[in-house]
Amino acid sequence: MNSAVTIGTRGSQLALWQASFVKQQLAHHFPDVEVNLKTIKTTGDTIQNRSLIGLGKGVFTKEIEIALLNGEIDLAVHSLKDLPTDLPEGLCIAAIPTREDPRDVLVTSTGFPLEDLLNGAKIGTTSPRRKAQLLHLRPNLQVVDVRGNVDTRIRKLEETDLDGIILAAAGIKRLLKEEVITQYFEIEQMVPAVGQGALAIEAREGDSDIKELLYPLIDFTTVAEITAERTVLENLGGGCQLPIGAYAEHVNGELSLIGTVCHPEGRVRIVERVSGMLGDAVNLGKIVAEELRNKGANELLKAQSDVG
Repeated sequence: MNSAVTIGTRGSQLALWQASFVKQQLAHHFPDVEVNLKTIKTTGDTIQNRSLIGLGKGVFTKEIEIALLNGEIDLAVHSLKDLPTDLPEGLCIAAIPTREDPRDVLVTSTGFPLEDLLNGAKIGTTSPRRKAQLLHLRPNLQVVDVRGNVDTRIRKLEETDLDGIILAAAGIKRLLKEEVITQYFEIEQMVPAVGQGALAIEAREGDSDIKELLYPLIDFTTVAEITAERTVLENLGGGCQLPIGAYAEHVNGELSLIGTVCHPEGRVRIVERVSGMLGDAVNLGKIVAEELRNKGANELLKAQSDVG
């Protein structure tokens, strides 16, 4: 077994928290193994002044994966929602720990919840999924692009004419900033991004030593949930730059899966739900994707591609 391992990570505050969490977990299970962090700047980190739509998949992961393939690092920690469903040849998701809160949250400058915001209020997000579902709920709002890490977006809310921003609950909770949250969106209101709130630990396919180190970190219920969600995404041919949401939860012995595809301006939102056995995650994901297609998902996704 390795006496020292290096974790590759982005350099944002949240990414470093996530990598440090994995480091602590490894240190707990294997105190004799030295664990180091290496920060790597990705395309998504470099491009700050424009939308990421049109840049393709893996804008927050590609450079880290190259370092992993080249042996510069031994494993990589990602926000799972940033990781495309088609991984580079030779790499795999070696572990998925227990997921944090998967929901989206609204943070407003006045403390008013969504239903009390004035018509025309400006809400910041660069996520097509969030924009589409928000406009479906409140078509009389304005949605403007706001990029950056959690602190940057909160600062933009405070310093500009924005009335609110939408963020992932998991990131805010991990950074201990829950006091800024105005409102949690229910899953049915705003279906989360695939894998939202979960971490993906990526490794080289043939690296059995690293896989052995990571095994104690795996939460197999979360793995089944994520598998169902990523199957929906994979079968729709989408990524994080399309208005697709999917969320699976193990409840009362069953795996419950919801998926949605929206028109980019929120005019149409189709939703599909299915439940089944925990071990049937892939099939459940395929069923939801097929039903979404039958209800017009392809046309809605084409509309987003035309916008992009």
